Amino acid sequence: MVLNYIWIGFFIIGLIVALFRFAGYFFRDFFLQAINLVFDQADRDIFQTIIQSIFQSAVTSVEISIYLIGVMTLWLGVMKIGERGGAVEGMSKLVGPFFNRLFPGLPKNHPVMGSMLMNFCANMLGLDNAATPLGLKAMKELQELNTEKDTASDSMIMFLVLNTAGMTILPISIIAMRAACGAQNPTDVFIPLLIATYCATIVGMIYVSIVQKIRFFQPVILAYILGITALIAGLIFYLQSLPPSQVSVFSSITGNMLLFLVIILFLFMGIRKKVNLYDTFIEGAKEGFTVAVKIIPYLVAMLVAIGVFRASGAMNFLLMGLGKFFALFGFDTEFVKALPVALMKPLSGGGARGLMVETMKTYGADSFPGFLSCIFQGSTETTFYVIAVYFGSVNIRKTRYAVPGGLITDLAGVLAAIFIAYLFYKG
Repeated sequence: MVLNYIWIGFFIIGLIVALFRFAGYFFRDFFLQAINLVFDQADRDIFQTIIQSIFQSAVTSVEISIYLIGVMTLWLGVMKIGERGGAVEGMSKLVGPFFNRLFPGLPKNHPVMGSMLMNFCANMLGLDNAATPLGLKAMKELQELNTEKDTASDSMIMFLVLNTAGMTILPISIIAMRAACGAQNPTDVFIPLLIATYCATIVGMIYVSIVQKIRFFQPVILAYILGITALIAGLIFYLQSLPPSQVSVFSSITGNMLLFLVIILFLFMGIRKKVNLYDTFIEGAKEGFTVAVKIIPYLVAMLVAIGVFRASGAMNFLLMGLGKFFALFGFDTEFVKALPVALMKPLSGGGARGLMVETMKTYGADSFPGFLSCIFQGSTETTFYVIAVYFGSVNIRKTRYAVPGGLITDLAGVLAAIFIAYLFYKG
């Protein structure tokens, strides 16, 4: 229901803004004299721009889905081998105490535990290609346990909100883009980014725990969280000791090596249990193809609506208003220059990435807006994309409090990013 209102809202707001810009062009002299507002040919051609955006968004949606077919076919085939080989059960036992308390509605040692864990690990390593099919597999397994097939279960919502936090310890792409834009030390966002995304994860986890009445501050959950925190801190300390040029190399080599070792490990475990590896892979791969095709309508619907909102200029008007609003309270409004990345990220990962690069090129990669835009890019996830794809893959229509949970997580990441950026950049 919430997604329905949001989807319609994108079109209605886009229409209102477009009509204002179109009319403003024909009364441009009046607006210029009255409020010093300038309208030009771009405002006259606004509906042409919107239509172009609609068709381009539709094409992009299908292109993404076609790309996902190959990736998901591969990974769900590999996961099927791992499941038959016993890898999933082993990982489930390892994190069983934590997940059993964070996901109290799931049966102990269920295969979905392993799928969710591997999805989280892939996200943390920046392995987006692996994380998405693993996450979709987890959603499929959660749907099998769901008693109301058109309504998101508590476990689905917790899983999705944790995904929207986008916890990452190896932000390879962001470091590479900072280097390409001329940053003197591309890795200077590493620690701020990790802290911001960790804050988002904790806030999202606490929010869902409160709604679901899960006792978050119990010894087992705290022990796991503190243990993970220590491991992340150790990795960061090591990476900080490396020359900047070696950090991205280390991250890339380590991430891809771990990924390949997982594949080999699953194969050996399948051999140990005398699993027919080829037939098992084909069985899982067929599931991947089916899920990828099912996503297309949901993806087209969401990306087209976002395209209308962006092309109409509604985002630009929003930023102008925010800048004036924060100025009223005497806040330093320099962070507003990077705010488009934060506002775009829940809607479109590609759009946010483009805005990040544009911010660095406009103000400089080592400027405060350039620095903050990179933290925004890595501190949250594409919430509406995740909701559309994950829930769409299992035909969930009633999302309950998943959208508020995802947006609260995003807000926590944005606020943490702003605070940490000022702390690290301006002291």
